Amino acid sequence: MPASAPPSDWLQRWAQLLPAGACVLDLACGSGRHVRWLAARGCVVTGVDRDVQALAPLSAIAETVFADLEAGPWPLPGRRFDAVLVTNYLWRPLWPALRAALADGGVLIYETFAQGQEAYGRPSRPEFLLAPGELLSATAGLHVLAYEDGLLDGPLRRVQRIVAIAPPSGALALAGACPSGS
Repeated sequence: MPASAPPSDWLQRWAQLLPAGACVLDLACGSGRHVRWLAARGCVVTGVDRDVQALAPLSAIAETVFADLEAGPWPLPGRRFDAVLVTNYLWRPLWPALRAALADGGVLIYETFAQGQEAYGRPSRPEFLLAPGELLSATAGLHVLAYEDGLLDGPLRRVQRIVAIAPPSGALALAGACPSGS
C-alpha cells in the first residue's frame, strides 16, 4: 500500500486513546502510512518491517527497525509501548511478544484479514486468515473496548479488528515514558 494511502479508519476511530507523546509500535509498517499519520499527531513511533527500502524514508520521523518477523527473533526484547498497532498482517507466533510489548494500560489496535477473505482476493491462504473469534481469543486477559468481524469496502475485504487495553499493574496508563532506544 503506498505511503500516501490514508490511515486505517479503525486506527483513526481509536486514535483518541493515544495522547500526544505516546510511544507507538507499528508492526509490519510497510511504507509507513500509519507511522507518518501517528508521528504527525505527536506520537513517538517505532516502525518495524522486513523491507529496508520501505523503512528508509521513515527514519527522519520515527525509529525504524529492520527485522524479519517470521524468521528472526523478536527485534525489541524488553521494550514496552503505550500502543501496539498491527494492520493487514498476521503471524500467530508473535502474539505473546505483542502482549509483552504493551505497557501497563497500553492499547492494542489490531486489524487483519479473516476467513472469507479468499472470496475477495489476497490473502487467501488459511494461515494468513483469522478463524471466527480468533482475535478475541488471542486477546484474552485484555480489556476489549471494541471488536468487529465482518466485511468492509474500499476495497472489499473480510476482516477482524479489535481495540483492547492491557491491564494496569500500578503504573500510570499511557504515561508517555518511551522505551529505551527511541
